[in-house]
Amino acid sequence: MISIQDISALLLVLSALFGWINHRFIHLPHATGLLVMGLLASLVLVGIEAVFPEELLYEEIARALRQIDFTQVVMEGMLAFLLFAGAINLNVRLLRSRAWQIAFLALIGTLISTAIVGLAFWWVAGLMDISIPLVWALLFGALISPTDPVAVLNVLKNVDVPDHVQIEMQGEALFNDGVGVVLFTLLLGFATGMGEDSFSVASAFEHLAFEAGGGIVLGLVTGYIAYRGMRAIDDFAVEVLITLALVAGTYAVAQRLGFSGPLAVVASGIVIGDLATRRAMSDRTQSYVSALWTLIDEVLNSVLFLLIGLEVIILRFEPTTMTLALVAVPLVLVARLIAVSTPVILFRWTGALSARNIPFLTWAGVRGGISVALALSLPDDPAKAAVLAATYAVVLFTIVVQGLTLGRVARRTWPGEKREPAAH
Repeated sequence: MISIQDISALLLVLSALFGWINHRFIHLPHATGLLVMGLLASLVLVGIEAVFPEELLYEEIARALRQIDFTQVVMEGMLAFLLFAGAINLNVRLLRSRAWQIAFLALIGTLISTAIVGLAFWWVAGLMDISIPLVWALLFGALISPTDPVAVLNVLKNVDVPDHVQIEMQGEALFNDGVGVVLFTLLLGFATGMGEDSFSVASAFEHLAFEAGGGIVLGLVTGYIAYRGMRAIDDFAVEVLITLALVAGTYAVAQRLGFSGPLAVVASGIVIGDLATRRAMSDRTQSYVSALWTLIDEVLNSVLFLLIGLEVIILRFEPTTMTLALVAVPLVLVARLIAVSTPVILFRWTGALSARNIPFLTWAGVRGGISVALALSLPDDPAKAAVLAATYAVVLFTIVVQGLTLGRVARRTWPGEKREPAAH
């Protein structure tokens, strides 16, 4: 029996090895390179099993990976720390200036995309004689519509875009994740029969407001408490420890109270990134805090993207669902196009939004580990195989194809424009 320590060692060794090979020979962006190499390694192992079924290597590795609860690792382990690492680096001044655009994309855009993807997925599945209940199709819409904050922030590191567009992408990705998780939870309760008697549009919005609003308020409160504690001392070791405790404690309390943990962590990260950086931390403390969270971000990203690639080893997709999975890719892209175009059409008179940005915002809608984690968390059902295959197809396409070509789209959208240095 392979232990958790063995699995952790294997993941870290593979991350370091694949990272070195990518940096030395392939030169893809680090996280994307790990995903691609993990995927290729998985396909090689699947091929070895097909050619030499008596070989035990594939089965040993598959057995080890099955011991990893991907959903728990992502949603209850990595996510809080990755979201905080992204939130503390937000430019708060720009965030305020684009607040309503970000709010529209994160809330209304996610709802629009969920409805379009869900209805279209259900209709196309029916044309292919694949039986998927409408609520399960909407579940797919809910888990695939939010842009993944980890994947988006990672992609934006390698793309040069104007500041106002970058902050919109960062803010949307950090906030729509919480909205998507809440919406997914509501639909899952309805799909499994737990909320049929009491479900209504009004109750859904009330629940969404409670979880999302409660998470944001909790994060602002805990972030401010941590800021006051850091301001009262000047000890980099203790202040670094406070940031770690803030993330773990805020996420745990949010889950206990029924609030959105992701939104709570994002809100607390914004408070620390703004108030604590300007008023509480010395230069020495800032350097240590920044270095720590940069390392946490890089290491967890490496392991997460490697895991996404390796999941092919244990996710056996049915041939009948593969065509539907491929069709899901353009469906999600069209829904994303409509979602980002809606505020431009509705609020064109304000002059704050430009139709020129629509192609980039559409192509920048990268999905990642959170969508995979939510799909894997679905209960056993005949529709799960199709939803899982479609989720994996969309995630791979957005990270590999969209992520690697986003720089070209940015250069065509804003030729000659450069991003200003970030400032809080």
